[in-house]
Amino acid sequence: MDVKQIVSQMTLEEKAVMCSGADFWHTEKNDRLGIPASMVSDGPHGLRKQPNESNGDHLGLNDAIEAVCFPAACATASSFDRELLRDMGVTLGKECQAEGVSVLLGPAVNIKRSPLCGRNFEYLSEDPYLAGELAASYVNGVQSQNVGTSIKHFAANNQENERMSVSAEVDERTLREIYFPAFETAVKKAQPWTVMCSYNRLNGTYASEHKWLLTDVLRNDWGFEGYVMSDWGAVRDRVKGIIAGMDLEMPGSGGANDRAIIQAVQEGSLKEETLDLAVERILNIVYRYAENRQNEEFSREKDHQKAAEIARQCIVLLKNEAQVLPLAQDEKIALIGGFAENPRYQGGGSSHINSHAVPCAVQLKDQYGNMTYAKGFTTDGDQYEEALQKEALEVAGQSDKIVVFAGLPDVFESESYDRDHMCLPNCQNQLIEKLTKLGKPVIVVLHNGSPVEMPWVDNVQGIVEAYLGGEAVAEAVMDILYGEANPSGRLAETFPRRLEDNPSYLNFPGMQKQVNYAEGIFVGYRYYDARKMDVLFPFGYGLSYTEFS
Repeated sequence: MDVKQIVSQMTLEEKAVMCSGADFWHTEKNDRLGIPASMVSDGPHGLRKQPNESNGDHLGLNDAIEAVCFPAACATASSFDRELLRDMGVTLGKECQAEGVSVLLGPAVNIKRSPLCGRNFEYLSEDPYLAGELAASYVNGVQSQNVGTSIKHFAANNQENERMSVSAEVDERTLREIYFPAFETAVKKAQPWTVMCSYNRLNGTYASEHKWLLTDVLRNDWGFEGYVMSDWGAVRDRVKGIIAGMDLEMPGSGGANDRAIIQAVQEGSLKEETLDLAVERILNIVYRYAENRQNEEFSREKDHQKAAEIARQCIVLLKNEAQVLPLAQDEKIALIGGFAENPRYQGGGSSHINSHAVPCAVQLKDQYGNMTYAKGFTTDGDQYEEALQKEALEVAGQSDKIVVFAGLPDVFESESYDRDHMCLPNCQNQLIEKLTKLGKPVIVVLHNGSPVEMPWVDNVQGIVEAYLGGEAVAEAVMDILYGEANPSGRLAETFPRRLEDNPSYLNFPGMQKQVNYAEGIFVGYRYYDARKMDVLFPFGYGLSYTEFS
């Protein structure tokens, strides 16, 4: 398709309209010139396609189609496996083709600056090299199916607090060594079809209006060829955005910003050739998808098995004292904790998938061994219930070993707000401590999107970090517990002993709409190594069942 020829036939009004979303999830069509609309959908670890455009939202509040929820990035990063990320991307790309989705909004590659960031579960790592390599593999996988990706959120979007307005104050060395490389690697190795700019300001300028960021660095330095879209509602001055290199506003503004673009061209403050370039970039991607449509079908059952296979590769064994794991089938096991019945397998917000099927450990227990279940605590907050704890202690007292399914409730971490602390709910910590006093080996399985403090770490014999492992996480965890699979995950982030040890502690989340990245390049393990500081579990740590000599 000769896109330049099409743009030359468009009126000023038609060009302006093309730079805004038609609704929550579609680009504009143009019947006169035969330009099709294209649909985008939230990701990154599953397809959150919302079929009702008039009832769309960007926070996972309204219904989406039933889809398969794969492990979140906090888990997949722990695989350290490029091929695994590519394979997952291929599967998601096929699902997008089957559902008529042209661009999957992901991967999210912002650096884990603080363990408190509410969206860390969706980000890959504290390490820019690891994040970049895995992001590039994911992008290549999705785009091998002629479906685009939108790598996000560019740039320095490392907290949810005041994310619509906060200014991340970061020096250029730190940007180029820590916060840019994951984007740069993905652009140079995989050329994502689109890039999504973030809500926040960078050194005082909104990302959607930042010419140095979107043109000088992204396009001129790195060679990005696609279009830049806004995060949903991240546009302040639409004309400044077009000039800076922010091509597509999502969702549309009901025509208000289209009129601003038209007026700016007519008054001479926006060159029409600049607008033409934005339209060309958008249409290049629209036609790249339209001309490569495939009649895919996807089996949710088959992709569920793929999700289980991926989850098994991501689980991290943090402690295995005296080879307490794997469990033997003839051992009497007490299964404790609400997450065994109601696993937390994904985070809240725009990535929330309407999952196909979510088996739980309680449903699976009889397939694996001799297990008895007691709830002990619920999964919806920090409510201490004496009757539940009493029952759990009774069941645990009659067992050979105790497995506690613990973790962070949904309300503790989500898009749109940050965590206040690094603690598990008190009711969980309290019950774990009581269980350790029964004289039985205790194994804790964690369902969480980011690091937690572990006051009981020295008193339990086993710790299994399952992260947010997707809809098949229970199957994967049971396979690990019983040795049907070997734990091979490694931490993609440091677990500090206390929140106060984190290098961003004194400057997170900032104040008066500014956050100072005063720690510079000393993020994550770079800081702990430089300080020779003891941590709970270091970046890259993970045990296995293999015995080495």
